[in-house]
Amino acid sequence: MTVLRALPIFEMLDDECLKPLTRVAMLRQIPRNTVALHAGDHTDNIYFVLSGSLKVQVSDEEGREVILSMLGPGELFGEMGVLDDHPRSATVLAVEQSEVVVMGKADFKQCLVENPDVSLFIMRNLTKRLRLADRNIESLALLDVYGRVARLLLEAAETIDGRKVVTHKLSKQDIAKMIGASREMVSRVMRDLMAQGLIMERGGQLILVDLAAFRRHGDLDVTN
Repeated sequence: MTVLRALPIFEMLDDECLKPLTRVAMLRQIPRNTVALHAGDHTDNIYFVLSGSLKVQVSDEEGREVILSMLGPGELFGEMGVLDDHPRSATVLAVEQSEVVVMGKADFKQCLVENPDVSLFIMRNLTKRLRLADRNIESLALLDVYGRVARLLLEAAETIDGRKVVTHKLSKQDIAKMIGASREMVSRVMRDLMAQGLIMERGGQLILVDLAAFRRHGDLDVTN
């Protein structure tokens, strides 16, 4: 019950509502570089991230990959297939060792019926993802690579001691797959941003030094 209450989706439920879920939820460890689920798989579970980091990606027959999103603690995946009964639309891979709570499709659907707050959380989460998808399409269509990198870093950063910091490790290859650019071009942009003093690397984290300049790069007035 303590584990479930640590997840944002269930934190508003009282003990009486949580108790049935404790009997059907399971903990699962996903080692680093292990696939949690494959695109095309039959949908039978939904997953809630307790710790670690995972990436949601799609690929073609030639092995080219696009990263749709990065997932961290408190987030969930697999809910689309639970709701529409279609196969998995993407592959989810653990970037680092991760721990997740797994719940069966039928059990989670019953939870949605009995708990309107959980249903509302799912709707808000799906709306958030739709907005993110719209924004990514907008970036691909209207921003150059500098703008796409700047926007990605701004959106990935969190505020720590008054500074914007990207705490999750993002490789240049991952950034390239997220913004639709080559790794070489991303490396060039990152070098330029560092040379201009806009970002600095410390302890494996990226600190965004000049937020105004970042916002100018990520603004939609900066077009190809």
